[in-house]
Amino acid sequence: MIVKGAAIGPALDKPEPGRRFYLFHGQDEAGSRALGERLLAALGAEKFAVSAASIREDPASLSDEAAAMALFGGPRAIWIEPCGDEIADGVSALLEASCVESPVIAVAGALRKTSSLLKLAEGHAAAVAIVSYVPEGGTATRMVMTLASAEGLHIDKNVAERIADEAGGNQAVVASELAKYALFLGATRDTPKLLTHDTVDLLGCGGGDGDLQRLGDLALGGAMSELLEEIDASGLAAKDSVTVLRALQRRLLMIAPLRARVADGESAHGVMASAGRAIFWKDKDFVEQLLRTWPPEQIAALVERTAKVERELMGTDAPEVAAIGEHLLAVARSAQRRR
Repeated sequence: MIVKGAAIGPALDKPEPGRRFYLFHGQDEAGSRALGERLLAALGAEKFAVSAASIREDPASLSDEAAAMALFGGPRAIWIEPCGDEIADGVSALLEASCVESPVIAVAGALRKTSSLLKLAEGHAAAVAIVSYVPEGGTATRMVMTLASAEGLHIDKNVAERIADEAGGNQAVVASELAKYALFLGATRDTPKLLTHDTVDLLGCGGGDGDLQRLGDLALGGAMSELLEEIDASGLAAKDSVTVLRALQRRLLMIAPLRARVADGESAHGVMASAGRAIFWKDKDFVEQLLRTWPPEQIAALVERTAKVERELMGTDAPEVAAIGEHLLAVARSAQRRR
């Protein structure tokens, strides 16, 4: 069934026991992810991640996993991200299964109206479909201000509008940028700081760390020679580690739902044409190139690997610059093999 508008909050905060499948889809994948996390909290459940590829290969595995009891007895929810029509057969089996212990949460990008997955979620009483649109105008500004408050940042409307515009309304990009500003300013909820245009000028999308953000793009594009030159030119230092890794993560999270649509049969060019403001106009040609280079499974694996590198750097005394350089070069080599 379709849930929208004012009905979304109650559907997520007080989920009905009979709901087996929740589909969060639309161009605002960060918004979809946030709604999924909200549902997860309301369920009091542990997230159990399952890949769309494994369901495509064995559709019955989804209903089997949903029917299984949690290992330690606590509630859990099966989480699939990114995904598209490749999980439709598995979801169909789930909805017809005799017994389900764990609900399934799927986070997809924009789906076509003819999508078999979307039709299942919208047409079955045990399923919920919720679409997330990229926020624009006042909605985008309020989104930035809400996320900023959560990071311990005081921000006025003009700064919020600027951040929303530079991020193209993409909530994942906004969240990553605000986390970067909070880290730089030392802001927390207990010790809030004022975020001004000066800080955005220094650190923002067009600011002083542009070269560092470019490192991840060069790696994903397989531009090995340029990457090596850029690492030398940027003066990469230990303090830059979080910025570099999170910029890479931000790009990966942006392309994941788009690539899932290509895997479902859409053309890369068609996906880009429908993305609208979700992607900064200067980045569109490059993002389309990435959609042709990286398969969904490898994007998901790279997201996990990049997060692991960041965790390892935070927990050890290993040389950060060397570790980041090795990771970027490994990504670039992988991209070269796929071109």
